[in-house]
Amino acid sequence: MLKYDSVAALCGAAEKAGLSLSQLVLNDQAEEMGESSDVLYDRMKNRLAVMAQAVKAGSDPGLRSTSGLTGGDAAKLWARAADGGMTGSFLCGAMARATAVAEYNAAMGKIVAAPTAGSCGILPAALLSLVEDRGLPERSAVMALFTAGAIGMVIAENASVAGAQGGCQAECGSASAMAAAAMVEMMGGSPAQVAHACAMAIKNQLGLVCDPVAGLVEIPCIKRNVAGVVIAFSAAEMALAGIESKIPVDEVIDAMRRVGDALPCSLKETAQGGLATTPTGLKLQEQVFG
Repeated sequence: MLKYDSVAALCGAAEKAGLSLSQLVLNDQAEEMGESSDVLYDRMKNRLAVMAQAVKAGSDPGLRSTSGLTGGDAAKLWARAADGGMTGSFLCGAMARATAVAEYNAAMGKIVAAPTAGSCGILPAALLSLVEDRGLPERSAVMALFTAGAIGMVIAENASVAGAQGGCQAECGSASAMAAAAMVEMMGGSPAQVAHACAMAIKNQLGLVCDPVAGLVEIPCIKRNVAGVVIAFSAAEMALAGIESKIPVDEVIDAMRRVGDALPCSLKETAQGGLATTPTGLKLQEQVFG
């Protein structure tokens, strides 16, 4: 049985076995749960389908959250992606997907918390962009979800994936790391490159606070999902180019835990600081709750 307490150890075990990280994890989970690999694969395939449906439903230009604060922005990004956008249709499309899933979550739609509802748009946007816009096989995305899950388990074990405990670095930062790792594997990267991508994604979000306006997972959460997927792509690209993180991934995760512990309570999902207490943030809270 594998221990999900070190990314380096997991990647090392995969390289030693001559397997991708996803295959190593799938084999281990099948043995631990007493179920066949095919059953677990199909279960994960269903999760990818939920992600795809969330993108579709969240792209509706008429979608609005229950609070009325958010909705409809994914459609605007899709329109820009259709024209090529400043960053190209591929990256702009990924941003649209991240927005769609996060907006659908705010509208009480069905999403996959990957690893949380607040960061639910990052992983779907990354994987589905490679499948739908780059033509990678669906199977590669399904398998990559096992890699993403393993990374998330290590982060949850050694740091946190909860904004209330570690700030948004624990939510969007973790999701970006999971997405970057998954994309590296989808693109044929090695387990070592998976680890470097994970480290670089987290490093670029250390200290990110959780300051939801009106205490809702909408502002600024949705736009942080967009930034998170862009960071995931940049981390994956660097790793695939052979760039290495000088700080080992497990030390980066430990640093994230220590940074999260150092954040004041007002910046950990309490809506008592940051953007939540700006004049406009307070007006929006009054608008929603009276």
